[in-house]
Amino acid sequence: MALSSAMEDYLEAVLMLQKQKGYVRCVDVAEQLGVKKPSVSRAVKELSKSGHIMKTANGTLSLTEQGLQLAEQIYEKHRFFTERLIAAGVDPEIAEHDACSIEHAISAESFQKLKEALDDG
Repeated sequence: MALSSAMEDYLEAVLMLQKQKGYVRCVDVAEQLGVKKPSVSRAVKELSKSGHIMKTANGTLSLTEQGLQLAEQIYEKHRFFTERLIAAGVDPEIAEHDACSIEHAISAESFQKLKEALDDG
């Protein structure tokens, strides 16, 4: 099942927070994404059903193996496009925003080919 770009953003946020803090709470995700806690609760419920996230008894969130794989792919695309846009002279804030849009729109095949073409160049 393909996830919406919003759900992918939640996975990416959980991954980034996990790397930064070592643990993730719903309130942290809400703060990271600039959304309200009920939105995070709905997303967590949906991502739990789809097998991407688990919520522990103490309320912390963790990515399943499937969720971790997907989150890492999304994060890799985000970093790749942010870095390339900044290198091309785009303002870092705009580059971050645009990279977030591009990471959801590009297919895995196109992303792989683009990476290979730039690595060869």
